[in-house]
Amino acid sequence: MAKLITAANIDRPDDFYAELLTAHDGLSKADSDAFNARLILLLVNHIGDRAVLSEALHAAGRRS
Repeated sequence: MAKLITAANIDRPDDFYAELLTAHDGLSKADSDAFNARLILLLVNHIGDRAVLSEALHAAGRRS
């Protein structure tokens, strides 16, 4: 069973963040929200491991 990786694990994170912001350029709030939902569902499908996804839901719900 895989475990959720919460430590930095992305190559060139600043570049990805810039790309993500660019993808939202010109979108209305509703279109931006819909884009985010589609992106989340694509990534969830890619991950595929139900235990990891449940762990991610729990981690995302924590308030720091």
